[in-house]
Amino acid sequence: MAPVLAPDAHVLILGSFPSAASLAAAQYYAHPHNQFWRILGAVLDEPLAELPYADRLPRVLRHGVGIWDVLGACDRAGSLDSAIRNAHANDFAALRGRAPRLAHVLFNGQAAGRFERDFAQAGFATAVLPSTSPAHAARSYAEKLRLWRTALRRALRAAEAG
Repeated sequence: MAPVLAPDAHVLILGSFPSAASLAAAQYYAHPHNQFWRILGAVLDEPLAELPYADRLPRVLRHGVGIWDVLGACDRAGSLDSAIRNAHANDFAALRGRAPRLAHVLFNGQAAGRFERDFAQAGFATAVLPSTSPAHAARSYAEKLRLWRTALRRALRAAEAG
């Protein structure tokens, strides 16, 4: 899926690869039990989970946040990251040209976080956050929200300051 990214974005959230539900709907984080929109909405103080998808994206972009995935293609039965085979990364070379203010990359889960080192070496501030996927139940919603809030607000404050 194409990135949700504006030229003034300063934070990019990267997932691994869209779920079967997301691919079918052509929407990021479309599975009804994925906590992404609920968590992101709480951090940004926006009612994202209650809005139609088309209305969510402009609100996220207004905060200087973009959304994409580390993988552009793969073989996978179902939606579990552990089932990913023959993975092909997205082309990130053009990111700085598309969003020159981009300075922070947050990874939604460990599978996406495998790319953290590459982004850190490219000069981005990075953080790997707990997955918002319904398959990742090791942490409570409250704990995930606390970690996401800390990382995203830190990135947004840094962008405002610099």
